[in-house]
Amino acid sequence: MIVAGLGSRKGVTEAEVLAALHAGLARYDVALADIEALAVSEDKTGEPAIHAAARSVGLVVVVIGRASLQRQSARTLTTSRASLEATGASSASEAAALAAIGERARLLGPRVATGPVTCALATDEALP
Repeated sequence: MIVAGLGSRKGVTEAEVLAALHAGLARYDVALADIEALAVSEDKTGEPAIHAAARSVGLVVVVIGRASLQRQSARTLTTSRASLEATGASSASEAAALAAIGERARLLGPRVATGPVTCALATDEALP
């Protein structure tokens, strides 16, 4: 299983969300068909571009609560002051991806940032 966690500024566009998703996939050589879901923090449920992007690529959006994000914060690879202020997690996209999978989750690497959107990929498979 691989989940793409997304973080963003308010008011992003569908194109910006898709650009970050595709950049993350390219960075870690993952096919879109291998992604099970998009995971976002609960404060992003009102961002229509995230839901539109998910629909356009045939994925569901998994919403992760603030407490779950914060529990994953120590497992993230990057730290963003903006993310800490907004969600209490050092990287909302990394924490969302990890939380969506659970304790067995491992990040493929640090999040990828493209403009106002970040994308992190997590898997429950053993990493080399």
